Amino acid sequence: MSKKVKSFFNPPSLILRQLGSAVLMGYLNRWHKFPQWLLAHSFASVPVSNGALGMGCIGYPGHPAWEVTSACNLRCIHCHATSGKAAPDELTTDEGKRLIDMLAECSEFRSLVYTGGEPLVRPDIFELLRHSQQAGFANIIATNGTLIDEEMAFKLKDHGVVCNAISIDAANAQIHDFVRNKPGAFDLALRAIAATKKAGILLQINTTAMEYNMPYLPDLIDFADEQGAAIMLMYQLVAVGRGEKIEKATLKKSANNNLSNLISRKQKKAKTIIEPVAGPQYWPYLMEKNGIREGRVLDFAGRVFHGCAAGRGFVYIKANGDVWPCPFLEVNAGNIRDRNFKEIYTDAPVFRDLRRREELLKGVCSDCNYKVICGGCRGRAHAYSGDYLAEDPRCFIKEKKKKD
Repeated sequence: MSKKVKSFFNPPSLILRQLGSAVLMGYLNRWHKFPQWLLAHSFASVPVSNGALGMGCIGYPGHPAWEVTSACNLRCIHCHATSGKAAPDELTTDEGKRLIDMLAECSEFRSLVYTGGEPLVRPDIFELLRHSQQAGFANIIATNGTLIDEEMAFKLKDHGVVCNAISIDAANAQIHDFVRNKPGAFDLALRAIAATKKAGILLQINTTAMEYNMPYLPDLIDFADEQGAAIMLMYQLVAVGRGEKIEKATLKKSANNNLSNLISRKQKKAKTIIEPVAGPQYWPYLMEKNGIREGRVLDFAGRVFHGCAAGRGFVYIKANGDVWPCPFLEVNAGNIRDRNFKEIYTDAPVFRDLRRREELLKGVCSDCNYKVICGGCRGRAHAYSGDYLAEDPRCFIKEKKKKD
């Protein structure tokens, strides 16, 4: 197929927004090693955040993530996709290519995340990667890393993969293997990290913060930095998928506050850029920490920080073609077998609502002066109330507002 996807520098303002978000985040955290990150990783990171309007929850808006299969070689206790065997109704190879073509018609998308399950267990994964590469997408693999050796890493590089996002739950084999339900998973992830770097693919470390591993997160952030990761996404456990069974392990308000404090404190000296997922209160936290509640800095932050990106830039496609705003917001807006993706993404009520969230949010979120840069986690709101516009039940910022 002919290339349809725009380049990451078209228009140049996108790069300026990405840089602006990193500069502001660096300023708010007093990030000492920001210049080193710029020199070592910024150029390689730009294609990963292709088309980004700035920095937001789950990395950045906007990009699609496709759960190419529910099959997985692991049985992680926190998996939002409840992965195991491939579902009988997963998109076929031809349907997958058709989905890629539909995504390529959306001018704001420039990168495509392949996730699962474990995307590398899908038999036709390289055929799909080649198709999206030819469309002009920068391919990203979200993986548990157990299947990536040097040969696999170089093959991924040849198929347009610009980033391997490898999941690590602790810099400790015992804890990581417990969460992954697989002895030896940590050693295999280390092999994947080494192979990724040798192949010249940008390394991203993904982790899920929960009560099981909170004590180990400081060491894990140091580990990611020592491994030379350009990006670290710090997810919070949301009570969906298998996470419902370990709801007690989700972070409560005080732990959410402590995690924001940890990220900010570690960011000060790390070379890796650390970004929260399902924790959009991080940006208000930085503002509060710096005494910024109004004025030009907050206005600028509203242009480059986007908080919860669910449905407003970020979109999640299930293995069977269902379209969700986010993997943690289990609202089906339609299926690409029945409607064109762009129609679903543009016209479905949930997407329209989320794009207007500042007008529609409820509870404390509705009158919060940080609703532009945060907006609360819409997935968590839905998981606990059944209403994706409800207030975020794990917001610690709102507790401070109530006290004020």
